[in-house]
Amino acid sequence: MRYNENARLDASQVQDRRRGGLPASRGGRAAVGGGGLGIVGVIVVVLLTQLGGGSGSSALLDGLGSLQQGQQASPGDLQAECDAVASTAANQDCRLLADINSVQGYWAGQMSSYVPADTVFFSGSVRTACGSATSAAGPFYCPGDQLVYLDADFFRELETRFGARGGPLVEAYVLAHEYGHHVQGLLGTNARVTRGETGPASGSVRLELQADCYAGAWVNHATTAPGPDGQPLILEVTDADVASALDTAARIGDDYIQTQLGGGTVDPESFSHGTSAQRQRWFDAGYRSGDPNRCDTFSTDDLG
Repeated sequence: MRYNENARLDASQVQDRRRGGLPASRGGRAAVGGGGLGIVGVIVVVLLTQLGGGSGSSALLDGLGSLQQGQQASPGDLQAECDAVASTAANQDCRLLADINSVQGYWAGQMSSYVPADTVFFSGSVRTACGSATSAAGPFYCPGDQLVYLDADFFRELETRFGARGGPLVEAYVLAHEYGHHVQGLLGTNARVTRGETGPASGSVRLELQADCYAGAWVNHATTAPGPDGQPLILEVTDADVASALDTAARIGDDYIQTQLGGGTVDPESFSHGTSAQRQRWFDAGYRSGDPNRCDTFSTDDLG
């Protein structure tokens, strides 16, 4: 994956809360949208329900409410950092910022009604409109404040605990998946999902597979999606990059997690994100078609 070192990045799309304190207020709808835990779901800790902080998670969220918070850093800090680096590709913060800018540039071109959403960088713990969370939750989207939350240490966890190959496109895939949940919220897709529902054909699984498909559609257009100055932020995505993303999709399927990281028994009725094969299939469907309209997981009986 090769980044455009001459393109401008826009750090105003990131809130850096890694240095402690209360998060800044951002008006938003109540926490009733989709994709609470996005890509990780029940991988490590069941923190939010699929609808972003439903009743099934309230006790855990209340228990985390007293976590110490940090002061939000100025976006100018990240802007200065990324303006000064010699290589975007070599700096994780700036790679992630480029991914965020690219994904949002893509969706702004796809939807006239697209409303940008910030990503919150945090470390350890964070307070959200969906409740308080720790890094163990992994990346997630909170519909209550329309923000994506990310502790970048998760990418190390993917490699060390889940055995994923890792790489820049894996990072981008995770972010693009979460922004897929933001798109679902804007489109009202979340209303088609029953809160807390699980199972192999559940609305929760369909929501997650669609977000995977949306991520794949962005990857198809990554080298043409405009950044803040109109230039593409990504110049090349290789077959090896795509293979790494598919490898990650396989390692975050419900069946893989239950057999490799859980008790070893697969329980389809508890599925909330889809099997490894399904996650690969729908990411690939978005990537090969490049068409988000091909991502309608709610109108098919064949999820893979």
